[in-house]
Amino acid sequence: MRVLLLGANGFIGRFVADRLLADPAVHLTALGRGDDADVRFDLATGSPGALTRFLDAVHPGVIVNCAGATRGGARDLTRHNTVAVATVCEALRRSGCGARLVQVGCASEYGPSQPGSSTAEDAVPRPGGPYGVSKLAATELVLGSGLDAVVLRVFSPVGPGTPAGSPLGRLAEAMRRAMQAGDGELKLSGLGVQRDFVDVRDVARAVHAASLSAAQGVVNIGTGRAVRLRDAAAVLARVAGYAGNLHEVDGPHGIPQRPVIGAPRTEATIAEQLGATPYPYPDGCGPWQQADVRTARDRLGWRPRINLEESLADIWMEAACRI
Repeated sequence: MRVLLLGANGFIGRFVADRLLADPAVHLTALGRGDDADVRFDLATGSPGALTRFLDAVHPGVIVNCAGATRGGARDLTRHNTVAVATVCEALRRSGCGARLVQVGCASEYGPSQPGSSTAEDAVPRPGGPYGVSKLAATELVLGSGLDAVVLRVFSPVGPGTPAGSPLGRLAEAMRRAMQAGDGELKLSGLGVQRDFVDVRDVARAVHAASLSAAQGVVNIGTGRAVRLRDAAAVLARVAGYAGNLHEVDGPHGIPQRPVIGAPRTEATIAEQLGATPYPYPDGCGPWQQADVRTARDRLGWRPRINLEESLADIWMEAACRI
């Protein structure tokens, strides 16, 4: 099976590439903007016609799209997350390759959820920020394309390579700095937020399973269990061997009022930590998100295998290398 992977150098894409390369039946081709891609092509600016010609020449059986942007203004997010997917869908419609499309979406498409609830695929999406809006628009393009396609809505991916700007990435970096400086107290913000953290290697397994399945529509990828960031911080401290105190500093709605470490900040620096968005929660998902993962189990035969403590240990391993 020939698989064309878009976004092979991203956080999720790297592990998807590893998973697919481990399958002897898969012949993998990576398409992207970087020099290390097998084929250089910018989905945000390239034409559907050029991509169609490539598809007709390579004739993939599956296209996996892990490409996209998580940060930036609404215009950039729209270009990289929505326009790029429109290019892929149009190229596939024009091409004679008949490839199956596996689109990697995200839980930010759903927006805030009722605390204590599990979000199923039939929930009405109400994204709370431009990132979720851009990804939801991409999902709607895929679902309305008439293609053989499935969208995997990934909840909060973690594990080795976790971006430094993510909540757990920031926690690990803050703890590393505290240990390096010998600080006995670590000031942390936003620890009341609860998210469904799923290991990126389990996400890669789900992408592989979706590539081989006949599932269509939207499929949630998560663990089915929300974890409070406060509890994740405690586990990370235990894994890291940090013996200091974890001190929470939160304002209304969990918005950080002081820095993770150090003296009080200005409103500008608070906005910077929140990703320069006007929303109380950077991902636009409110204080709670938890996936209903029954569809992934029933239609993909997929279940998460890696627990959060192992994911956190791998995050800390990378952070500790910088001490």
